[in-house]
Amino acid sequence: MLKFYDKTFTSRLLVGTALYPSPAIMQESIRASGAEIVTVSLRREAAGGKTGDAFWKLINALGVTVLPNTAGCRSVREAVTTAKLARELFGTAWIKLEVIGDNDTLQPDVVGLVEAATILIKDGFEVFPYCTEDLTVAMRLVDAGCKVVMPWAAPIGSAKGIINRDALKLLRDRLPDITLVVDAGLGAPSHAAEALELGYDAVLLNTAIAKAADPVAMARAFKLGVESGRTAYEAGLMDARDFASPSTPVVGTPFWHAVS
Repeated sequence: MLKFYDKTFTSRLLVGTALYPSPAIMQESIRASGAEIVTVSLRREAAGGKTGDAFWKLINALGVTVLPNTAGCRSVREAVTTAKLARELFGTAWIKLEVIGDNDTLQPDVVGLVEAATILIKDGFEVFPYCTEDLTVAMRLVDAGCKVVMPWAAPIGSAKGIINRDALKLLRDRLPDITLVVDAGLGAPSHAAEALELGYDAVLLNTAIAKAADPVAMARAFKLGVESGRTAYEAGLMDARDFASPSTPVVGTPFWHAVS
């Protein structure tokens, strides 16, 4: 079972709710993914009124857990304010914390991220910080009280997959008791499988599903990729070797055994 703070879930795939061709396709894709948690951005202009109400009816019909985020925030103050608004609107202490530091790469401002996480945790929030794969940043977030850390695989929407495998593996090795989620940059189900094979607890993605030619089919493919990766991790992957190792050993085998 997957655990986020005091809640447990079956699915290890979290999905976003943006960029879909239509609300109906979004709803169908989320169902196909098997996801039990969806991320939602707080948009002040859509918080009320017909557009916002229609969106919430679709989300509520799915019966999923909502993880609001501070997407687009570029300062500690903005992120903290947005998180507090999200708590009031969604009635949850959960917040996916994003503090963006660069407009081109959308790389997190890790200094601001740690500061904002510290403020929010003291205010009773359960923080899901979106960060880079930097070990020291992750450790500072854990020291601040985060029980979940969400390092990227690659820049948001890049679809490059895991670009620093060794760093992500190091995070997993050094933070064995922390729930780790690979967030951003995944473009294919095989990328999700690789993250789960490394021992990560879950993955979060949006663009790879929403912008696919067939979002519903892609959502189903990612579901299978996540399940495959987790099963492989639990089964125990063999270590890579520098030299060949025959699958049919001949040492100790009688010579007549190999003769047909």
